[in-house]
Amino acid sequence: MNPRTTATGPAQAPQPLEVDGVTVRFAGLTALDDVSFTVAPGTVHAVIGPNGAGKSTCFNVLSGLYRPASGTVRYGGQRLTGLAPHKIAALGVARTFQNIVTTEGTVGDNLMLGRHALTRAGFVSSALHLPHAVREQRTHLARAREIAELVGLERHFDSPVALLSYGDRKRVEMARALCLEPRVLLLDEPVAGMNTSERAAAVEVVRTVRERLGLSIVLVEHDMGLVMRLADEVTVLDFGRRIAHGTPDEVRRDPEVLRAYLGTGADDSGADNSGADDTGADDTGAEPPGAKNRGPEGDGPGTPGKEAA
Repeated sequence: MNPRTTATGPAQAPQPLEVDGVTVRFAGLTALDDVSFTVAPGTVHAVIGPNGAGKSTCFNVLSGLYRPASGTVRYGGQRLTGLAPHKIAALGVARTFQNIVTTEGTVGDNLMLGRHALTRAGFVSSALHLPHAVREQRTHLARAREIAELVGLERHFDSPVALLSYGDRKRVEMARALCLEPRVLLLDEPVAGMNTSERAAAVEVVRTVRERLGLSIVLVEHDMGLVMRLADEVTVLDFGRRIAHGTPDEVRRDPEVLRAYLGTGADDSGADNSGADDTGADDTGAEPPGAKNRGPEGDGPGTPGKEAA
């Protein structure tokens, strides 16, 4: 099967994902304050910021877990604001969570869960193994194997997820989201908790997915080295406000970004900002030295599989 073709027909080209004036409040606390940005089709767009900046809240709005007090989210002109998460996924926007949602079953079982939303055969047809249902099941299974190969899990397809390494479990999470055949993939801290080699492998997987499938990718990530290597554009949040937006090079030299991460402005930091990594990011996955840790974001209780970002 062509990587741009799904089990349900030709894949649609990605469209712009537009966030316009989104504000979210919790019991009087403003978690997002008039945030706007656009994810261009086929690009990698990073949303970064210190702890408590509003990144998790932003992702929860994009995926339909939270409804904003004001503002809209549109994908290709289709309004997503107010839709249930499964309806947003059906329109082509899928997400992963920071924490692995489940370790039950095999890798194949987990990927077929992702294919379930695309299944046309009804329960009775599947239970009776009617020919059209059997053919569809085989098609979905073949596509699940292709996606497993795409993310480097082909040899683990029949292995229990519980026996995999942490890095491979995170790949299962991504592969299950890809099984929904999204045009926009939301990656919530895709390398959180990984060691150095696992992070390097994850970067290559994200690059491969983008190149082979032509997806738009939005990621929240604390690993600034990864953000600088992967992202085409970066939006920086601080205390719920957008304080900077641009290319990685532009953002890491922005005085407001330096102030948010280091607690100082560019003029009084005494640092030479002409270097390759002005935010202090490196390839180890650490945040910039002195980065503020303001504690958990005010995302409210009950966010599935999600810790504060």
